[in-house]
Amino acid sequence: MSVGTPNRAAASWLPWVDRQGRFSGLRAATFALILVPALILLHAALTHQLGAKPWTQAIHQTGTWTVRLLLATLAVSPFRRLFDWGRLIGIRRMLGLGALAYALGHLALYTIDMAFDWGLIVSEIARRFYLTIGFAALIGLIALGITSTDGMIRRLGRNWQRLHSLVYPIAVLALVHFFLQSKIDVTEPALTSGLFLLLMLYRGFYRWRLPVSVPMLAGAALLAGLATAALEAGWYAAASGVPAGLVLAANADILIYGDYASLRPAHWVALAGLLVALGHGLRARRPRQRAPVPAA
Repeated sequence: MSVGTPNRAAASWLPWVDRQGRFSGLRAATFALILVPALILLHAALTHQLGAKPWTQAIHQTGTWTVRLLLATLAVSPFRRLFDWGRLIGIRRMLGLGALAYALGHLALYTIDMAFDWGLIVSEIARRFYLTIGFAALIGLIALGITSTDGMIRRLGRNWQRLHSLVYPIAVLALVHFFLQSKIDVTEPALTSGLFLLLMLYRGFYRWRLPVSVPMLAGAALLAGLATAALEAGWYAAASGVPAGLVLAANADILIYGDYASLRPAHWVALAGLLVALGHGLRARRPRQRAPVPAA
């Protein structure tokens, strides 16, 4: 190798470099966005802005970002197809490992908050249901992270796809954990659960080979919004005794009174789905570039 020629093998591990050893703006931006929440949390901790219970606040924030990055990971495959954006698949592994990193940070902060009392930590995880399912989700993420390398993909073969299909039940466990630890205010757990349902509808379109069109995507957005409203109402009714009708009525205020200042999780889910439908429609109208015809 001549002097000055970049070593592709040595540079391949860099998060901002693609498989060909070239700089990727998409990968660099994704890596930066994954780091930003951790840096903001670190700054808040150093400047004493985490409130009266800084460890608890830090635990909650790392857990929240775990769920967000997990959803972003699940969004890569359907968005790659919906927007005909092949390069998007190149950041899926990075997003998944980012979710794993925040999950490990979540556990590490909990361990510190418990003063490294391993007996108490194990007993708490075993006794408290929301900790048990959260720990089970973490074990699943660790297994997926360990087997995410190219070498493990070749070694496992077809079993790799079966193993990584567990990301969906892992996401469900993480969302249930999110609901249970939020207790009173479940606005964000309801929002993330609604977005998960929307992503599962997109997956169903391609799995069952249904026609993917703007009307179908708009219908999926409205269906996911309704399901989110029902989930939120059912949770409040079961967990805090708030009548489900009151929660559903709060979701309907935007239609009856035009109260756009009090958007509920169901509205955000439906709006996100409608924006995806609009983006898909605009992308479908763009003429595709034809490959040049070789000369005879």
